Amino acid sequence: MQAYPKLFTPGKIGKLEIKNRIVKAPQSTGLSNMDGTVSEKLVRHYKELARGGAGMIIVEYTYIDNDASKSAYCQLGISQDEHIAGLSWLASTIQDYGTIAGIQLEHCGRQRFLGTLPIKAPSRIPWPILYEQTGIIPEELTIEEIKQIIKDFGAAAKRAQTAGFDFIEIHAAHGYLITNFLSPHTNKRTDLYGGSLENRMRFLTEVIQSVKENVGDDFPVTMRINGTDYEPDGIPIEESIEVCKIAEKLGISALHVSGGDHHMMNYQVSPMSITKGPNVWASEAIRNEVSIPTIASGSITTPRFAEEIISGGKGDYVSLGRPLLADPYFPKKAEEGRAEDIIPCIRCNDGCMERTFWNFRSIRCSVNPNMGREGELPIEPTPYPKRILVIGGGPAGMEAARVSALRGHDVTLYEKEELGGSLISAGGAAFKSDINHLQNYYTAQMKKLDIDIVYEEATADTINKGHFNEVIVSIGKTSKKFMVDGMDKIQVAHANNVLSNQADVGKNVVIVGGGLTGVEAALHLADQGKSVTIVEKMGDIMRDDLDTFKTHYEEMLKQQKVSLEILTELKEVKKDRVQIVSKDGNRKEIIADSLVVANGYKNNKDFANELEREMKVKVHSIGDGERLGEIYDAVHAGYLTGLSI
Repeated sequence: MQAYPKLFTPGKIGKLEIKNRIVKAPQSTGLSNMDGTVSEKLVRHYKELARGGAGMIIVEYTYIDNDASKSAYCQLGISQDEHIAGLSWLASTIQDYGTIAGIQLEHCGRQRFLGTLPIKAPSRIPWPILYEQTGIIPEELTIEEIKQIIKDFGAAAKRAQTAGFDFIEIHAAHGYLITNFLSPHTNKRTDLYGGSLENRMRFLTEVIQSVKENVGDDFPVTMRINGTDYEPDGIPIEESIEVCKIAEKLGISALHVSGGDHHMMNYQVSPMSITKGPNVWASEAIRNEVSIPTIASGSITTPRFAEEIISGGKGDYVSLGRPLLADPYFPKKAEEGRAEDIIPCIRCNDGCMERTFWNFRSIRCSVNPNMGREGELPIEPTPYPKRILVIGGGPAGMEAARVSALRGHDVTLYEKEELGGSLISAGGAAFKSDINHLQNYYTAQMKKLDIDIVYEEATADTINKGHFNEVIVSIGKTSKKFMVDGMDKIQVAHANNVLSNQADVGKNVVIVGGGLTGVEAALHLADQGKSVTIVEKMGDIMRDDLDTFKTHYEEMLKQQKVSLEILTELKEVKKDRVQIVSKDGNRKEIIADSLVVANGYKNNKDFANELEREMKVKVHSIGDGERLGEIYDAVHAGYLTGLSI
């Protein structure tokens, strides 16, 4: 019996017959050429996605004119006829694998990542992040410019049809131009394109009409729409439903439901601290009011959750963005009943956003080093099998062991505690439970690949007796020491032990250090009803951490009433309180029965260096023991090391 029968039931959108209910959501990759034409690396990326078994792929957003619609560097273009040849190559590559190929049409409006003029929108309401960086306020579109953009959408749709795509999606979500018109948060016009909902949706209805006039009534057109943009004065679900009803009457074939804009990014590309499927409710609400299919989207990271959405009537299809970057073979593995083999998206937003897209680079993935480099880093059999010792069962060590074993090496892994390493504490809090999926994935792969796991501490004698040819050392980071007067008078624990639920603390807790680990420990303890204060000597908390986490964690800290003492240091511990001193010399005492240390880490190279000096064996030092980093760095280092041996 199939594990996910609803997910793998064929479906229909317009005239299109789709082999399953999984849709690859459009995501800008930055893999196109500078002029917006299709590159070979972009084709390789979509070829891998198509091979993975999704029923339908919606190619990333494309800019529709050469004036102000382009969002980002190396964005895919559909603004001129010269784009058609490459787009045809791309469409046919996807279709070769029995996958329906669609493409998304977009005008960026006020959300122009390029930060360059012209930036045009319905009203002179800037995107806050861009305004902080550049001081630029969008130009208000004239009626003549609006009419031209409407024509450009239609012309772009015709190019997509000519290129051979099976359908088109109009991007009317996520804070781009059409959303700028729909939402009263960004539309302050007083003419026929502003004010009432009828007026605010006029631009969208005219875009739909222009597209349909160019491609014909029989050609499927879908629409990406927000249930709400989550802005306090934004578009509510009730208005979005009315917009969807009109869109259906105008011939839209399906509604791809999302939420948020780039100011409310937590709802658009939700981090692991936000509940999965934050916009699924909107798909259900809209589905109950229309007769065309809805596509539910947003943090649908497991096949079980996808099955629940479809079987529960919350969407006719599910769209997966980041999960198919993490593992393009998610659909095939799920259909074959191998969910444990799916490389899980942990919603870290590190590779696909923080260190890449926000920095004008093509996107990558923390847990899939092949993403964006398809065809460059294949796992191929080694012509010279070796005995490999991996010391340390964290993400770097297990990834190195996995790749080495797949290549045909005989691998033994030594881990003195539990497989997972830093993943154990990182996934200990309820709001970071996505990381547990990665730990479970690696544990399953170690078993399936028959890697010999030895739960002991490895030594030089281990290497001698095992006759290993090469050694991979991945023993992780060590905590920086912290000492103040009186620490023996109070219960003391390290933040990692708190997060992995290996340390007990009292009711009133002071945490030293406001980095990511300290903040997560604070939230974890506050969830348990503890009174928590963070003491941080710098001027802010989480200063070097990921923006998507910072935004939500700051909200959570306020909700949990965690106290913050910044520009402050802990000076002395007394029996039932601690003394802190601010930068300007003011002293203060805080009631405390427990102290949690989260004052940072250092790498741990000594063991690897000692092995290299004393043993006649090649040593590879990877992970936090070599260089402090994130899960992205650990997995990529493990993968590349496994390929290099």
